[in-house]
Amino acid sequence: MTFLETLARGAGAIAAYAAVGVILMIVGFYVIDWATPGKLSEIIRKGRNPNATLLAGSAMAAVGLIVAASIWSSGGRLAEGLAGTAVFGLVGIVVQTVAMLLFDKTVGISVRELVQEPELQPGARLLSVTHVAIGMITAVAVI
Repeated sequence: MTFLETLARGAGAIAAYAAVGVILMIVGFYVIDWATPGKLSEIIRKGRNPNATLLAGSAMAAVGLIVAASIWSSGGRLAEGLAGTAVFGLVGIVVQTVAMLLFDKTVGISVRELVQEPELQPGARLLSVTHVAIGMITAVAVI
């Protein structure tokens, strides 16, 4: 394989992984949107709500960790790596959502209430760290 063929193959793999990663982040964003009252993008863009922004951002970071670990663990096998990234990313999103619901039921930290608060709340900080921790746990499980 020539150097240019290697570059083209690598660039194609990067584009494919990036596409899967972007799709997973969009799915993750809409799952967070589902768990919040109102339209999350409006709450962030127009309402400039720091709690909604922190929760959505931490969810995106967690999905990014899972995608990166899936790429790392693929060992250069593109088809298996893309399939694993999609599956593991979706599992991570589901686990994050379940964790948010569990925190709401067991600890009493409600995402729906947090995004209605105009000031940054401790509960948003805790849930955002939880998102990233779940992302790390899922990422390490993938590796």
